[in-house]
Amino acid sequence: MTPIFEQASAQLPLIPILRGITPDAVVETGAALLDAGFTMIEVPLNSPEPFASIAALACAFGDRAVIGAGTVVDVRAVERAAGSGATLILAPNTNPDVIARGASLGLATMPGVATVSEAFAAIDAGAAALKLFPAGSLGVTTLAAWRAVLPRSIPVYAVGGISEDDYRPFVAAGAAGFGIGTSLYRPGQSVAETGERARAAVAAWQTIDEQSQ
Repeated sequence: MTPIFEQASAQLPLIPILRGITPDAVVETGAALLDAGFTMIEVPLNSPEPFASIAALACAFGDRAVIGAGTVVDVRAVERAAGSGATLILAPNTNPDVIARGASLGLATMPGVATVSEAFAAIDAGAAALKLFPAGSLGVTTLAAWRAVLPRSIPVYAVGGISEDDYRPFVAAGAAGFGIGTSLYRPGQSVAETGERARAAVAAWQTIDEQSQ
């Protein structure tokens, strides 16, 4: 785990997924997320001009937040994301080459895992964290079973079909954090609505975090 990712995760282990965001909207949207308390932002690579959006976020907020590239499925995309200013690489799958290249560039990598075998393969390749994906389908029982055998030092984020209503049961099962997609952001959504949803997501996490202390 890289220091910047570890610090951001400690502050707020929630990653907003801006799938479909465009470069002309990304900085204003990013500002609303940071104002709500987020410390990480993901731009999936199947968004329009994703590297331009990543570069814009890195330029505007790179000293305040971890900027992530999502849906990274090949080594070339890792290199382009790094060149655009991303410091976090997220993937829907477990590709050891993607993980290893990200680690070699000093980036935190969070590959998607759907089986415990994939989880261990990702750890062996150098993953900083794991993404239980799709978490909504795999469920809390799966995560609880995994946490019994996975190294405690490797955080597992629940991603896919997640909203603030899912925080409590997944945390109880061992989730360290969450990726939040359509329950937080949809293309074309107003910045005001994004800010409102972002504040609700952060408030829900803070309630659980306070109760666990």
